[in-house]
Amino acid sequence: MKTTDTPPADVTPDERPPVAKTTAVPGPLDKPSEGRTLNFFSHGMLILWAFMVVMPLLWAVMTSFKTDRDIFSSPWALPDSLHFENWSRAWTEANMSDYFLNTVIVVGFSLVGTMLLGSMAAYVLARFEFPGNRFIYFLFIGGMSFPIILALVPLFYVLQNLSLLNTLPGLILVYIAYSLPFTVFFMTAFFRTLPTSVAEAAFVDGASHTRTFFQVMLPMAKPGLISISIFNFLGQWNQYMLPTVLNTDEDRKVLTQGLVQLAVSQGYKGDWSGLFAGLVMAMLPVLAAYIIFQRQVVAGLTAGALK
Repeated sequence: MKTTDTPPADVTPDERPPVAKTTAVPGPLDKPSEGRTLNFFSHGMLILWAFMVVMPLLWAVMTSFKTDRDIFSSPWALPDSLHFENWSRAWTEANMSDYFLNTVIVVGFSLVGTMLLGSMAAYVLARFEFPGNRFIYFLFIGGMSFPIILALVPLFYVLQNLSLLNTLPGLILVYIAYSLPFTVFFMTAFFRTLPTSVAEAAFVDGASHTRTFFQVMLPMAKPGLISISIFNFLGQWNQYMLPTVLNTDEDRKVLTQGLVQLAVSQGYKGDWSGLFAGLVMAMLPVLAAYIIFQRQVVAGLTAGALK
């Protein structure tokens, strides 16, 4: 007699015993192995990139403490002793102290002016609607794509007519104009991510537009301000083309000009140890600024995406 698996007629579908479901067990060669392979290559590329970036910096620092003979006889060896006289010679005899002071003055004032004017313009473009708003914004965007080399000749004659050629104030104004487009572009996008309710509450309490900007909105934009300040500091500190054309006075040269002059003025008797010491002097403020504010830079760059 044949038996069937059909349930008896008096059993309803709800009373039928549950049927066990089988689940597929992932094989050993599935996504986990692919992820490990991807992590291996990504970490390997990061390690290679870090090696390519860090090694030249370490080599420059190491070379700045060697003598000229050691630099050519054993360029990759550690120095037998630390020759601090290379730094003192570069600081005094090569006039790196004057170049450093001029650079600090120019970059300090231009950075403050850039951040003040750029944040004010970005706040207005991001928070207020008025005729020509988008046109002005795109003018700043167009300034980012304009090659600075095309503006050198007009800038030269403009500063000459204003009696600002070969002066530190003239160079400060040029640095501010050079850095404003990117500052306005970055800060406009950042101000748009800030909540409008805080500014509206300040207006309700009787605060003016100026007070709302400086006491409410600007502190809220601190991550973006720090990020763009670091980028502007790097660009202005390492600027060479603008001061070479617009600032030829020996007493007002900046660090980049001083390093080139130190390399050229020695002739056949190159002071390589002093040159590397001056190079490290120019690098240290940039490295220190980035190491101190690296967390704020990352936070400012990702703040707009996380809001």
